[in-house]
This record gives sequence, C-alpha cells and structure tokens, in this order.
Amino acid sequence: MYFVYASVLAAVLPLSTGIRERAILVNLSILAVYAFVIYGDRAPGREVLRVARDWIPLAMALLAYQEMGWFAPREHSFTLERRWIVVDRLVLRNWHLHAAIERFGAVAPTILEMSYMLVYSLAPFALAMLYAYGARKRIDRFLVIFLFGVLLSYVQFPFWPSEPPRTVFPGEDAPTVQTIFRRFNWLMLGGLGIHTSVFPSAHVSGAFSVAFGVMRTLPERRWVGRFLLVMAILIATATVYGRYHYVVDALAGFAMSVLALSLGRWMDRWSRA
Repeated sequence: MYFVYASVLAAVLPLSTGIRERAILVNLSILAVYAFVIYGDRAPGREVLRVARDWIPLAMALLAYQEMGWFAPREHSFTLERRWIVVDRLVLRNWHLHAAIERFGAVAPTILEMSYMLVYSLAPFALAMLYAYGARKRIDRFLVIFLFGVLLSYVQFPFWPSEPPRTVFPGEDAPTVQTIFRRFNWLMLGGLGIHTSVFPSAHVSGAFSVAFGVMRTLPERRWVGRFLLVMAILIATATVYGRYHYVVDALAGFAMSVLALSLGRWMDRWSRA
C-alpha cells in the first residue's frame, strides 16, 4: 500500500520527469518482489523464502525512507521551522533540559548520542528476540505495528516541508559536548539524510513502535519490551537535544506510534473475527 501511494504521489506532484519515472519503476519492481515472496510463503517446502519474508520489510522500510527524499522541494521557506523553534527554546532553555543533560559532563550526552546511533538496530534486534524465544509465528503482529509506525510518518513528509534545527538554526542550543558518537551521527545524516521533511520524526515513531510491538507480541519476556521502551525514550530525547528534530517532531512521532499500536490491535481483532 505504501509503495502504491508513493507511485501516486510521483504521478501527481510537480516532479521532474526523470524522478517520476524512476519512482514508478522502482515501486513496480518492489511490488514484483513482494508477489514472489508471497508466493514463496505459501508454497510448501520454501522455508528460506519464509524466513526472508520476515526480514525483507526492514530493508524495504529503509528504501521507503530514501524514496521520500525524491519528493524534496527545491527550496524551503522555513515557515514551519520558525514556528516550531519557539517550543524548542521553551523546553531547552526555560525548562533547562539542555543544562540538565550536560550537568554531569559527557555521560548523558554520550548515552543519548549512542542511543540515537542505534535506532536502526532496534527492529532487527526485536525480530531476533522473537526468533530466540520461539515466537516467530507472532512476527506478523510485530511488523504490522512497526511498519505502521514508520510509514505513517513517511507518508506525511511531502506535506510538511522542513529542515532540521541543526541546519536552519546552526549553533542555537547546540550540544557543547562533542563525542565520537555525535560525529558518527552527523556523518551518517550527511550521507543518508533526506531533505523532504523532519515532521513527524520517523526515528521516534519507529523506536516507540518497535517497543510497543514487542511489548504486545512478546509479553512473557518483559525485559525486552522494557529495554526497547527505555531506548525509545532516550532516542526521542536525543533527537531534540542533538538538534536533529524539533520537539513537535518528536511528539508527532510518538503520536504516530500510538496510532500504529491502535491499528495493530484493530487488525488483530479483525483477523480473528
């Protein structure tokens, strides 16, 4: 559904012909791959394809993110950013979040930047835990919540054109503690980041959706869900402290994860009806 949606966007948005054709061609290829995987999942004696089916959506989610970069506007007006930064100044300065994080030197900033760096490993870790605890049959339930969480953020990017605070307001409320993890994150964002939008934060929605998905599908192993929930909170804090996202981005990302959990529960009841 997401890649069909992206194809429709490519057809109706004012894009250059090359980008429009590329998006539609790539999405048709992806749909063909999914048709093959669905066939393999249903065919007898195709265990390898069934396992691949569990992991392919994680790679497709990364591709879906990069694809949204094709819909980036030629230039940003920074209208939204000027509104959102007001909330950031309130939280970081007036409520002293920035000072509280750096109160004990590099300890908290290091933990936050390291957590932000690990955001893409959370979903693979969750799948590995489901395998390790013999709950592979529940993977679909987990993937529904996780994918809803990240894709509900991605689909909105073209309609909220915005750039992160670290580039629009360089140096303002920026961390004064520089760590190797922060330098790595900047390097990653420089090579893999897109310039379509930062609202809602897919980092936050994805992290909380992983936590909610595991808490729902692996309730007997509470430590896994609790660990992932702590990671999600750290990542959400890191996005604001590190100036990767605005506060409203993080709040909207969390809202998308709550919506994803609700949709996952609804689909669960619908599938059992």
